[in-house]
Amino acid sequence: MCRAVFLDRDGTLIEEKEYLSDPERVVLFPGVAEALLSLQTAGFKLIIVSNQAGVGRGYFTMHEVALVNERVTQYFARSGVRFEKIYIAPEAPGQPSRGRKPSPQFLFDARDEFELDLASSYSIGDKLIDLECGWNAGVKKSILVRTGYGRKLEQEHPEHLAAAVVADDVPAAAKWILEGA
Repeated sequence: MCRAVFLDRDGTLIEEKEYLSDPERVVLFPGVAEALLSLQTAGFKLIIVSNQAGVGRGYFTMHEVALVNERVTQYFARSGVRFEKIYIAPEAPGQPSRGRKPSPQFLFDARDEFELDLASSYSIGDKLIDLECGWNAGVKKSILVRTGYGRKLEQEHPEHLAAAVVADDVPAAAKWILEGA
C-alpha cells in the first residue's frame, strides 16, 4: 500500500484569494513546488482536496474551478510535481455534500482508488476543517500551515490544535514529514 499527502489548495499551496475563479490570479507560495517534489520523490502520492463553496454560492462555475486547477497543475508540473487527483466539493456550507471537508469521504475514495494506507498518510491545510478531514479519515498526522488562514486559527483557537502539527508553510511541513518518514 502507498502513502499519500492530502493537500488543501487555497491558502496552502497557493495564495488565498477569496473565491479564486481566475487562473491569472494563481500565485504559488515560495518553495512549495520543491517541497512537493521531495515528498513525491520519497514515494508519497500527492492529492488535492478542496472545498470550492463559491460554486455552491453562485460566484463561479465548475468550469472556472477546472481552469484554476489546470493552471495550478501546470505550474507544479514545471518542477516535476504530479498530483494523482484533485477532489473538489463545490457545495456551500449547509448544502448536502458527499465530500465537503471536514468529511473524510474524498480521502476514503482516494484510499480505494490508489490503494493508500491512510494510517501512513498526512493531510496539510490552513483551516480547522482540513485538519478535521485528516483526523476523520485516520491519517497519521494532520498538519496546519501558518499560511492562508492558518496563523489566525493558531492565534484565535490554539485549543483545537493539540492533535496537530503546526508548521510555517508547506516546505516546513514536508521537512517534518520526511524527517519522520
